[in-house]
Amino acid sequence: MSDLKRYEEAIVKYHSDLRIKSVPVLSLEFYYQYIKELKESLVDFRNLKGLAFKNKWEMSPDWNIDTPIKEEVIIVTDAKLSIVFASRNMIKMNGYVAADVLGKSPKMFQGEVTDRVISSEINTAIQLRQAFEKTVLNYKKNGEIYACLIKGYPIFNIKGELIHYIAFEKAA
Repeated sequence: MSDLKRYEEAIVKYHSDLRIKSVPVLSLEFYYQYIKELKESLVDFRNLKGLAFKNKWEMSPDWNIDTPIKEEVIIVTDAKLSIVFASRNMIKMNGYVAADVLGKSPKMFQGEVTDRVISSEINTAIQLRQAFEKTVLNYKKNGEIYACLIKGYPIFNIKGELIHYIAFEKAA
């Protein structure tokens, strides 16, 4: 019994000599935010994989959705350029949530200062069913302008039919 008492006294002494007495509350908030973002990216990944499976996407070797979904915003449109998927991290880049953009055209992000030549080049690539990479001046939900690097790819099904476009986007 005396050994147990000495052990407890040693533990009390050890902990009283430590400089940090408790975990800072802010560190828990950062940890929570990280876990929340990780969870959201996993949900997005699962939903995107489901969309790919349902529509029998023929995956291009040029892109991999595993890594970008954590670091980039992913937008998928149907063949008529109506948004059918938007990753949850889009809110950090431009202030929009998926519900704001589903069913709309990606042109909703463009405005007066968007370079028409670059927009035309993107449209040409889309019409030719080619991949493209361009930096565009877009508008956030609050009206602020931001430069957006867009890497866009056509998506074909296993029959070779064009069914979607996918864009990996990030603030440039």
